[in-house]
Amino acid sequence: MSETMKALVVEDHPLIALATKELLDKIDGINVIGIASTGKQCMELMSNHQPQLVFLDYTLPDQLGTQIAKEIKDAYPDVHIVIFTGVDTTELYNKFIDLKVSGILSKEASVRTIHNMVNCILDNHTMLPIGFFHQTHINEPVKGKEIPLQQEEILIMSLMVKGSTIEQIADQIHMSRRTVDNYLKKIYEKLGVPSRISAVEKFIQSKYYLS
Repeated sequence: MSETMKALVVEDHPLIALATKELLDKIDGINVIGIASTGKQCMELMSNHQPQLVFLDYTLPDQLGTQIAKEIKDAYPDVHIVIFTGVDTTELYNKFIDLKVSGILSKEASVRTIHNMVNCILDNHTMLPIGFFHQTHINEPVKGKEIPLQQEEILIMSLMVKGSTIEQIADQIHMSRRTVDNYLKKIYEKLGVPSRISAVEKFIQSKYYLS
């Protein structure tokens, strides 16, 4: 590794904290600068050493992991945080994602899993349990307000969906081909699409399409 990433372990159980520190110190590119047992100590070490990676226990004597993670991210937005916990936090995953943590690991995770997580983070990636990955969905783009189409435009698109050519459309609605072409240009612009195929797909998904 060309650079060493400074890491901080935040854990109130001394044996677990020490074991985690020793494990992380063995990973190429990682240098653990200290151990904090409370949220307050964590923020003090963050200020003094500015580590780039924090292994953060979810339950500490003075604060919850979500509270500390928010404090860290507010002050140091580029820091990678791994929630390292002995409790099931599945229902909090969305909260952790909103806080932009870099990973979530069980304290029962194998040494190999922890190594893999850290190496993923060094490459600016993360790692998820397969079971959780199967439950996730990529959010589709938020649909804005539907752009109003004129009656003639709706008619043209309805015929196009049925497979009519421009010539056939022109004949059926008693317009010239040039006029239909001009309507199509306006329709493409309104729908924000570059082609007939894209326009048809978007029209089918709109409120104007009656199958």
